[in-house]
Amino acid sequence: MFDMNKNITLIRNLIAFILLITNVCLFSQTFKISKVEPPNWWSGMKTSEIQLMIYGENLSNVSVSSESDNLKVLNSVHTQNNNYLFVNIKILSGIDSTNSFSARLRFTDEIHDTVINFPVLARVHRTSHSGFSTDDVIYLIFTDRFVDGDSSNDKINNPYEKFPFGDLNGRHGGDLKGIIDYLDYLKYLGVTALWITPVLENNMWMSYHGYAATDLYKIDPRFGTKELYKNLVDLAHQKGLKIIMDQVTNHIGINHEWVHNPPTPTWFNGTQENHLPAHHDKLAFIDMHGDSVTYLKTERGWFTDYMPDLNQRDSLLAKYLIQNTLWWIEYLGIDGIREDTYSYVNQKFLGKWAKVILDEYPEFNIVGEIWKGEPAFLAKYQHNSIYSRDFDSNLPAVFDFALADAIRDFLSGKNGFRGIYETIAEDFVYSNPENLVTFIDTHDIDRALFVANGNTDKFKIALALILTTRGIPQILYGTEIGMNGGGHHGKIRASFPLEFNGDTLSVVDNIPSEKGKEIFGFTKKLLKLRKNYRAFRKGKLIHYPPGENFYVYKRVLEDQKIIIMLNNSDSLKIKLTDFYSSENIPRGLRNLLSGEYVDTSSGEIEINNPVNIFLEN
Repeated sequence: MFDMNKNITLIRNLIAFILLITNVCLFSQTFKISKVEPPNWWSGMKTSEIQLMIYGENLSNVSVSSESDNLKVLNSVHTQNNNYLFVNIKILSGIDSTNSFSARLRFTDEIHDTVINFPVLARVHRTSHSGFSTDDVIYLIFTDRFVDGDSSNDKINNPYEKFPFGDLNGRHGGDLKGIIDYLDYLKYLGVTALWITPVLENNMWMSYHGYAATDLYKIDPRFGTKELYKNLVDLAHQKGLKIIMDQVTNHIGINHEWVHNPPTPTWFNGTQENHLPAHHDKLAFIDMHGDSVTYLKTERGWFTDYMPDLNQRDSLLAKYLIQNTLWWIEYLGIDGIREDTYSYVNQKFLGKWAKVILDEYPEFNIVGEIWKGEPAFLAKYQHNSIYSRDFDSNLPAVFDFALADAIRDFLSGKNGFRGIYETIAEDFVYSNPENLVTFIDTHDIDRALFVANGNTDKFKIALALILTTRGIPQILYGTEIGMNGGGHHGKIRASFPLEFNGDTLSVVDNIPSEKGKEIFGFTKKLLKLRKNYRAFRKGKLIHYPPGENFYVYKRVLEDQKIIIMLNNSDSLKIKLTDFYSSENIPRGLRNLLSGEYVDTSSGEIEINNPVNIFLEN
């Protein structure tokens, strides 16, 4: 017989079981929060509307509210990936920059809630961020190959590393502590700003170079900590040295957690399995006759297969990258940024990125790496370019690859002074030729002494040129002691061989070679002249068509009138009427390198050195 009571009981038990299972499933889907980026913000900043990127699990149904009177939640953005949540907040106006507070943010879904404290800190570096200019000489430090100040972090495990310690492609131990230990050396040398290559976490198969970050808010422990970097900046500032941070917005490293778990479907340009290869057409963005396909190949191609290309057209990523830059500037108190692979990034994004930075820090400076050797192409990337574009790059400075190519052609013997003269003569294409960063070598190209095949005289000419002509000079670490690596990145980026124990009196004795000692003395003397005579930094540049083996130019500022004669021969007689009208020939010239007085009454002088710098009497 059909037992009604038994069936009702069975149904009730079944419903109870289903509800129990449902509750267990719901409970098992409770959301988790593992990380918030940025980890904090600051009061009193112009950028007061912040996008928080929340990492975790099961975040698709989570809502967010503020329990702080000083902070408002504007809205939340859920993406297709429930491991991420984006929360837009606003730090309310009227909060003084000297105030700090901890804002309580409540995260809630149907069955669970949790509170996260988000720190809003008082600003510490409000008077920093002073930029860099022609008053500076930049010293490029390749962090891993400079100085090992803390051997305990040399071999911290990186499971992806393929090269042994000390290999050309492996780590050599350089770190932030090493830079701190050598600040007095750098001050003694006479440079004024340090460009430090990237030190963010790089858990990669070849990790030493730092240009494939796997965490954009973490310093690589083999280099140190963010606190140590901040200490380095503070100590450098105390010694009158500025800090320029090397940054990359174009790409990250393949082992970044985003790569296998992208926050949005459009976070990257392509995927690890399906992406465009690198396309090195740096004219694509500025060529008036160019094709959009070429443009897209350059912007969206992966620089290498292990450097996923970021898609800055994704608005969530774009804001993340802008905030990440602002966060490091504010946290560290740095003075400038060198932007890597500038010409591969979405240009409209970079224009906005630069504008936000410079609106927040008006004295700041940014230099972009556009690896192209023609002035007109470089000029179009610079802020306020005389060449029309549908937007402004807002990029104050560019690296002067055109002048570098001309100088290196001189060093190699491919060309003489004519190429240098003609390159500088094209300065009319730039909106601001004084905001060009000049150099004779970098960490990416053969060292200048290698290119010159060891010819010290030519090397001195090249070094003197960038330290006395227009622009902001940059010197690669080790250039001052004659490092001459070439042919392989590992040799160009060789370990810095100079031992320094804090005693500046022993520096010269510790330079490994006699040639290195000679070059060091010459470099230090030039740097001192540049500091002592404002004409080198702020003066009008006047140059003259070069002869077969000489090039002459002047730097003039008020009563400082300096004439520079570069000589690529053993001995040379110079007719002063080629550079002065007969009635304006100076009564005498004082050699600023030797201190000797030169009589000009005959109307000509004889020069026997490669570099001759005279002050008019």
